[in-house]
Amino acid sequence: MATLDNEKQVSTQQAEVIFLSIFQKLTVFKFLLYLQLQKSKEEEIKIIIEYWTRTLNIQFGWINDFDKLITDYANTAFMLDTFRSSSKLLNTLIGHTKYVHSIDYSTFDSGPFICSGSGDKTVSVWDVDNNKQIQSFDGHLDQVFCVKFSQYHYCVNHCNVVCSSSDDNTIRFWDIKSNQQLQIFNGYTDGVCGIEFSSFSGGRYLCSGSGNKTVRLWDVETSRLLHIFNGHEDAVWCVDMSPLQSNNNNIDKGNYIGVIGGNGYTVCSGSWDNTIRIWDIETTKQLIVLEGCESWIESVKYGSNQLVNTILSGSMDKSVRLWDIRSGQQIQVFNGHTDFVRAVEYSPLVVNNNEIGDSSNVICSGSSDHTIRFWDIRSNRNDLYVINGDKEDYGISCLKFMQLKKKGNCNKQKLNDDCSVYLCYGSSNKICVWG
Repeated sequence: MATLDNEKQVSTQQAEVIFLSIFQKLTVFKFLLYLQLQKSKEEEIKIIIEYWTRTLNIQFGWINDFDKLITDYANTAFMLDTFRSSSKLLNTLIGHTKYVHSIDYSTFDSGPFICSGSGDKTVSVWDVDNNKQIQSFDGHLDQVFCVKFSQYHYCVNHCNVVCSSSDDNTIRFWDIKSNQQLQIFNGYTDGVCGIEFSSFSGGRYLCSGSGNKTVRLWDVETSRLLHIFNGHEDAVWCVDMSPLQSNNNNIDKGNYIGVIGGNGYTVCSGSWDNTIRIWDIETTKQLIVLEGCESWIESVKYGSNQLVNTILSGSMDKSVRLWDIRSGQQIQVFNGHTDFVRAVEYSPLVVNNNEIGDSSNVICSGSSDHTIRFWDIRSNRNDLYVINGDKEDYGISCLKFMQLKKKGNCNKQKLNDDCSVYLCYGSSNKICVWG
């Protein structure tokens, strides 16, 4: 009898949690609609969306559909033709003394910021609005390959932290405000290349690729190594983690944080063995091997929203490739670069595609041939647009799109006109902002 009473009590508690979560999310959604009617700033809406989708991601999988609804509300499409006709080089951030390997973007303190990692062994943080370096960390003992802003530290501790990986065999976390190192992940026998935070659990988990041919999964909260994925035959240069799910129908297994985000989340890794591999986080098994590139993989990215079942890659064989995760096959190959493709990105831009009678997503690639090229994701014909970098540099090493509010009185404009697309890229020892 006591057991039955306990079960009833647990069921009642679960029902209360579900009801409270739905009520909270409905309240947030209504508030977002109110902000739109009042023509409030896009940045304010984005901050609210990010906060609630992080903090209210509870354990009942079907409720995540509401997260998807709220998150999609923030997505805005921009026409490539507008970007092409109006954009230009706006700023050049100079401070590194050697090659910039990686950049990332975040918004805090009401402004946009970029972090960067360089061959000069430093990690820098830049104030984009004021075009200046505000912080530099010099604790690494060798060149820095990758940098990311940590969503987890912001969500849990309300502090702005940069994570960096280096050829000194470590991953380090840096507190921007205090200018101190917070954490260090050791245990590698070779340099640490690409890193990426999880889309689930508020970015609590971090994956990394290394020169020792492994992919590793870390718990940022406990600094504990959770698993080592083995299978690549050469260095793992780049990694990515699958986007937040919204259609997990298995409620019993669900999206429980205790099983690292729940079933279905994956890591993809690009290697100098010319393959891209996909790993299941829950089962720790290798799921797919994507083959077809003729040289090292330099960049991999998961798609999101309607492109969630795709992976984009750039290779030293000069190609950009689009892959279908479900079939394990190549969908498109984009040729046009004349040197190594160092970076690829899904852009927020779209282009009118007359063949399908609809708009089509645009992807972007940066190369050692000093160009950034834009491609129609549904067509492997010639590039749509080319940005030419400085011929005296070592080419384009990294890319990052930013969506920033326009300066001036934005309240008199429509919501989708309140922000513009900016493209940041690393080239030799500087960072360029194009928009």
